[in-house]
Amino acid sequence: MSAFSPEEQKLLVQVEYGQFLREKIKLAQKKGFDVPLEQIHPGLKPHTRDIVRWALAGGQRAIFASFGLHKTSTNLEVMRQIGIRRPEMFRLIVLPLGVRQEFIREAAKRFTGEQAITVQFVRTDAEIVDPTVIYLTNYESVREGKITTGRIGAVGLDEASVLRSYGSKTYQEFLPMFEGVEFKFVYTATPSPNRFKELIHYAGFLGVMDTGQSLTRFFQRDSEKAGNLQLYPHKKHEFWLWINSWAVVIHHPSDLGHSNEGYDLPPIEIRYHEVPSNYETAGVEKNGQGLLIPDVAMGLSAAAGEKRNSMAARVAKVAEIIAAAPEDHFVVWHDLEDERHAIQAAIPTAVSVWGTQDLDEREQRIADFSDGKFPVLSTKPIIAGSGCNFQAHCHREIFAGVGFKFNDFIQAIHRVQRFQQKHPVIIDIVHTEVERKVLADLQVKWQQHDEMQSKMGEIIRTYGLDQLSMQDALARTIGVQRQVAVGDHFSVAHNDCVLEALEQPENSVGMVLTSIPFANHYEYSPSYNDFGHTQDNAQFWRQMDFLTPQLLRILQPGRIYACHVKDRILFGNVTGAGVPTVSPFHAEALFHGLKHGFDYMGMITVVTDVVRENNQTYRLGYSEVCKDGTKMGVGSPEYILLFHKPQTDRARGYADTPVTKVKPQCLGDDGLPVDFDRTLPPIPGTGYSVARWQVDAHAFWRSSGNRLLGAAELASYGPAKLAKMFTELSLANVYDYQLHVDTGEQMLASKSLPATYMSLAPGSSDPMVWHDIVRMKTLNGAQAARAVENHVCPFQIDIVDRLIGRYTNPGEVVYDPFHGLGTVGVRALKLGRKGRGSELNAAYFRDQVHYLQEAEREVSMPTLFDLVALDQENAS
Repeated sequence: MSAFSPEEQKLLVQVEYGQFLREKIKLAQKKGFDVPLEQIHPGLKPHTRDIVRWALAGGQRAIFASFGLHKTSTNLEVMRQIGIRRPEMFRLIVLPLGVRQEFIREAAKRFTGEQAITVQFVRTDAEIVDPTVIYLTNYESVREGKITTGRIGAVGLDEASVLRSYGSKTYQEFLPMFEGVEFKFVYTATPSPNRFKELIHYAGFLGVMDTGQSLTRFFQRDSEKAGNLQLYPHKKHEFWLWINSWAVVIHHPSDLGHSNEGYDLPPIEIRYHEVPSNYETAGVEKNGQGLLIPDVAMGLSAAAGEKRNSMAARVAKVAEIIAAAPEDHFVVWHDLEDERHAIQAAIPTAVSVWGTQDLDEREQRIADFSDGKFPVLSTKPIIAGSGCNFQAHCHREIFAGVGFKFNDFIQAIHRVQRFQQKHPVIIDIVHTEVERKVLADLQVKWQQHDEMQSKMGEIIRTYGLDQLSMQDALARTIGVQRQVAVGDHFSVAHNDCVLEALEQPENSVGMVLTSIPFANHYEYSPSYNDFGHTQDNAQFWRQMDFLTPQLLRILQPGRIYACHVKDRILFGNVTGAGVPTVSPFHAEALFHGLKHGFDYMGMITVVTDVVRENNQTYRLGYSEVCKDGTKMGVGSPEYILLFHKPQTDRARGYADTPVTKVKPQCLGDDGLPVDFDRTLPPIPGTGYSVARWQVDAHAFWRSSGNRLLGAAELASYGPAKLAKMFTELSLANVYDYQLHVDTGEQMLASKSLPATYMSLAPGSSDPMVWHDIVRMKTLNGAQAARAVENHVCPFQIDIVDRLIGRYTNPGEVVYDPFHGLGTVGVRALKLGRKGRGSELNAAYFRDQVHYLQEAEREVSMPTLFDLVALDQENAS
């Protein structure tokens, strides 16, 4: 017996639940140490001192400071402060090629007297011996395994965006190398200029949040195409606040409240020079028809071919531009080695830097150009496009061609457009007629970059480096103003499902039927009340711990709670397993229900299309299976878990209010229908028969045998007709595995096997394995017709209808705490029941009320037979 009254218990749950929701607000944790501002290097700029102090307190932070805002001195000062407090710790700064001279110069110029430091460039682990030294190395040395991280306690990645140039595989492999390093920092001026997911990788490197978790938390999946992720519109503000909790994004000192004096970027002029394409190399269409001009929608290989074919004209234009300004210094950016040779031949004064050149020679040439010792530097953006400072003697750059990599492009421009540049910057871009599309794409990315920079700057100017103000801003998303819509046959609320369930009377619903969120697989609203807004499965089930006891309380004794679930696919590059694995979410749901007092009655399996699933996840790929069959699991079905609330009298196996079935009528000796009698033959279709009971109750067993119809005959029908026919035949005949495979291979041979859906799906005769659920039969069809937002995970109508019909009596209440578009309520009304539920998403709530009102009008509308009966009644 509880010591609290029902109202006191309700209030206690509300308070504990509110505390839980606030705990869900997760900004980056502080893992460093506080340093008084007066102990930060006094010679640094005020905004730099603020950033250093903030970074040290966090311990794992990103400094996204614009070009010329002293990332080098910030990096060195952070390492100096760590050395003071952790003198035994080895410290390492990883740099792009050609940048070490900048660090060495900065250390000698600014870090003197009491702030003096020693920096040393190394290429192997054997050179790292003295913890009092701040070591520098190149990304290549880490990438090649010459420098490892076993002894490193603090690392700073300078110009970390350069990692993208190595390719996504190296990029993703590089970041986990530093997992065990205590203090980690990232420095770049161009964080994800047009790819938000790069920010996610930085967060993973820093240890702020697991990459897979953050992708799920902020990005919506495309159900038709794997990997096509977009930032949830309703998560944008939270996303940027989260970014700002571990990354300082600053474009001017004034972003942190300091003066901008001396920090005005020089004006920039972009000059475009179009040279004609070589029409003789235009190529042909797929049908053999010759092209008049080369294809403008070119890929990487076609773009490389276009560059080679137009190289002479482009290099001639470069030489012409340089000859027209003999007093100026130029950086000439190119992509191909052949271009380097052509530039060198056309411009003898140019000094080149290339990849296979001796490392010391490369860096010396870059340093000499930076010092103004020669007028023309020819190199690739991947070599000298990041970290180098050329503004002292150079304000001109020429791109000898255009490419697809915007990060390389924008980084290269800012080698000369920097603070303390004394001249207007002129950028000449040489391209061919066919490359107009590539150039246009580059310009779009530039616009996206500026928009993102503006958004990030707005956040830092609003909240500064204060996490408390950011946390308070996010806390304001907790809670919802309850609204209730009521009809003759329904009552639904716009509310948190836990809080709404607390409002429901005890033992008031005949069935609970819902599709619970699949942990953090989807988020349905920006509110922390959202069950999808969780870090992991454990936190999701903690929130369910508040809901499930209420579902048990409001369900009538002896009745069914049907819970629709699906397992989660875990990708190998996220888990570290190397292969896709499955999180048994349905099993967690099963034991969760048992934990809260439900009896477990069984599980219905709803089969899904394995081909469509693979198109979404790529985890069952045919090519990979051919390489190693152990990589392939099986398709992931959906499940309906059937829970039973204990009846009041546990000595009797019946619900307090049973769900009864009408037995069929039988045929009497006189040939007239009589009430059910086991000794007489039943009349088919007049009630719930023994035959139907046998089908409903039996297990799913199938044996193998041969069909009369061969594989070739089946395959000849084509995928459109065969999809339905094959399922029906597999039910009407004993199943033959070999014939199933042969039929598919016949279709493959005739090029008629679909790649977008499974055309040969076997049927199931077991009522606990449902093969015939129409995947697209959801209320999203009505949503599309109304041109309003689709539900991200709609409930199939077929599933709902069967469960309501099986487990409720007419007139009873069916409750759905995650009511979405209102599928459960709408189908309950149409099946002669009543609907009740809750929904947090305001748009979904408005839509469900529309559908419920529409359904109520439909079921209330008298039929022709009703009118005839009424006329007869009135006449009598």
